[in-house]
Amino acid sequence: MALRPKHGLNLDIRDVQAASERIRPHIHHTPVVTSSRLDAESGARLFFKCENLQKAGAFKSRGACNAVYQLPPEVAARGVITHSSGNHGAALARAAQLRGIGATIVVPTNANPVKKAAIASYGALIVECEPTLEARESGVAKIVEETGAHLVPPYDDDRIIAGQGTAALEMVRDIKDGLDLLLVPVGGGGLLAGTSLVGADRGLAVFGAEPEGADDAYRSLATGIRVTEQVPKTVADGLRTTLGQRNFEIIQMLVSGILRVSDLETVAAMKRLWTRLKLVVEPSSAVTYAAITRYPEVFQGRRVGVVLSGGNIDPDDLPFNALS
Repeated sequence: MALRPKHGLNLDIRDVQAASERIRPHIHHTPVVTSSRLDAESGARLFFKCENLQKAGAFKSRGACNAVYQLPPEVAARGVITHSSGNHGAALARAAQLRGIGATIVVPTNANPVKKAAIASYGALIVECEPTLEARESGVAKIVEETGAHLVPPYDDDRIIAGQGTAALEMVRDIKDGLDLLLVPVGGGGLLAGTSLVGADRGLAVFGAEPEGADDAYRSLATGIRVTEQVPKTVADGLRTTLGQRNFEIIQMLVSGILRVSDLETVAAMKRLWTRLKLVVEPSSAVTYAAITRYPEVFQGRRVGVVLSGGNIDPDDLPFNALS
């Protein structure tokens, strides 16, 4: 048996490769798009991985499918459960539906209505709770005790991390002339951790982009102590979660840095991606391009793979008026 690499982590590129094969029948191989105008403006060569076009509208389908399709039949038969304000809940509900098992999603009362509707559309049972992490976790624990359902965490889970890394794996395989750097959003850290496993294998720098109003990953990396509590204030609803323990350990070892952006910069980036790429992305996706415009010195002259993580936004609630 091959030994794990000496960085001391439980996961490596082989877990991401295995996840890629496992979930291949259940997800989209999403396209990579480019824009000569955005390249000229940034001074970099930008490659956008369109996970906004993924099943259930976000990269979360990758981790959810990887987790659900690894469950032994006797465990899967009890159903799955998680807490989620949106994209992970919809992704898990869809993965459970595909496998023919039940799913329960504990959802905070302030969840995005579009994302909540997506969860319901995949046949999951929705249980509402107060919008606190304690209420979410206690709600899940109560249902697990009553039903024996299997918990699939939103991000702090090896199966989720490996699954999320498959977006970057597809991208580096598709871009034949290679990349210098990978850039992804960071909330709970599953996508950034999984991407960093791919970056480490390919010798690529990896950066995370994060809202200033929910910058626990930046502070955790800066101090070496994981921030476990925050009061997030950001339009990027998918990035309001705190960094998971497993994710933090990987990010500490493998990530080059976290780049913070304002909500105003994020909304401007969201609009720019619409006008140039003709892609609707949610604010949690747009933080990546916002980071490119705010920190041009990091990216100039480099070939950059950018994950656009999702596109689940209410068209009646586009935040472009925040620019006026």
